[in-house]
Amino acid sequence: METKTIKDLDISDRPREKMINEGYEALNEEELLAVILSTGYKNKNVIELSKEILASFSYEELLEVEVDELIKIDGIKLAKATKIVASLQLGRRISEKVIKKKIKKITSSADVYTYMKNELTFKKKEHFVAILLDTKNVIIAEETISIGDLSSTIVNPREVFKPAIKKSAKSIVLVHNHPSGNPTPSMEDLQITKRLVDAGEILDISVLDHIIIGKDKFYSFKKEGNI
Repeated sequence: METKTIKDLDISDRPREKMINEGYEALNEEELLAVILSTGYKNKNVIELSKEILASFSYEELLEVEVDELIKIDGIKLAKATKIVASLQLGRRISEKVIKKKIKKITSSADVYTYMKNELTFKKKEHFVAILLDTKNVIIAEETISIGDLSSTIVNPREVFKPAIKKSAKSIVLVHNHPSGNPTPSMEDLQITKRLVDAGEILDISVLDHIIIGKDKFYSFKKEGNI
């Protein structure tokens, strides 16, 4: 059976024209991706190519997909792959900035999770972050302290508190992700947290909480009585 090209479809069914005439909400994920791709490949039209991409990666994987992973699919060359990755990352970063703009003050562990979850949930490596706060728990800055491998992150108290001292933070909240999706703290997490809490007491910079971000859930050291 011969594959239909986009030109064979009714104008109302073509993704680009559909978006123009009906708005982006009328398009499903395959059609939105088809607009980004613009063209198909040999015996696959652009919608079929979009379906293949979406079938090859979960939504979680797409948030961190790399160019070299996409070009393994027939019909996806460097130009298309970079366009897909750029579009996904732009959308994600805009979403992160909108959320962070809404949260200016930390009042609970849930605030920290909401503030950081889009940024850290799907990272393939552990990222250790310090959120710097003033005397009223208003966010001064967010500092990435270290990026580790899949199982651990090396955290040096000097590196954690250096930006806090420089920016006159009164307190900090520690945040890191578990790529496994399970936020349960390891023995290393417990030891690092105690070490940083003790260091903060000496420097008069309180460690208010340490949040571990997993998939759709988090662990709060403060809430669980470990700080």
